[in-house]
Amino acid sequence: MTTDLPHDISGIRYSVCDQSDVPEMGRLLAATFTRNDPPAVAVGLTDDEFEAFVNVVSLTAGADRLTIIARDIKSGAMAGALLAEDTATPPPQGMDLLSEKFQPIFDLFGQLDEQVHEERPIASGEVLHLFLLGVDERFARRGIAQDLVRACLANGSEMGYRTAVTEATNRVSQHIFGKLGFVSRAECSYADYRRDGIPVFASIAGHGGPKAMVRDTAVMA
Repeated sequence: MTTDLPHDISGIRYSVCDQSDVPEMGRLLAATFTRNDPPAVAVGLTDDEFEAFVNVVSLTAGADRLTIIARDIKSGAMAGALLAEDTATPPPQGMDLLSEKFQPIFDLFGQLDEQVHEERPIASGEVLHLFLLGVDERFARRGIAQDLVRACLANGSEMGYRTAVTEATNRVSQHIFGKLGFVSRAECSYADYRRDGIPVFASIAGHGGPKAMVRDTAVMA
């Protein structure tokens, strides 16, 4: 994929997210994650609860130029999105107002982060975090998820990022990122996780567990 955005592939236009795209992106990611993301399903997150989360974490999406969206050229509908951020960005305000259902997910991902990141502080502009990747089911099986990742890596590389990291929560996303050169750096177990003694993710134990996966941002063919 060319590093120039916007870029068209098979009737889909990939471009950098603008602030005006954020509400639609929130709805798309909410619909995708509450139905298909094992941790979100396990804790019973609703579309409204997840959309509120996206709205909080995407406050800078229109300004930092790191998030990539995909739109169907013919209809203009958003086909997919990859919310990305600078790993050094501090947690946004409003996280404490989100549903308590998110707490075990945040805790589990925090355990992953502790395994991946070195003790030294991560400088801004150094590590790109590929945060939330979703494709509208109407546009499934067209390679949009992979093209979103490629576009995000290329865009991040042009902005000076040299490393990308993501948390892949199921075997499908782990396969997608693996095909694109990401390697597992850390893993946690859904079956083993406990919060206040409760096996929160027992219902999704068959998915294994989330993996922190990394690669450099060199442009891919």
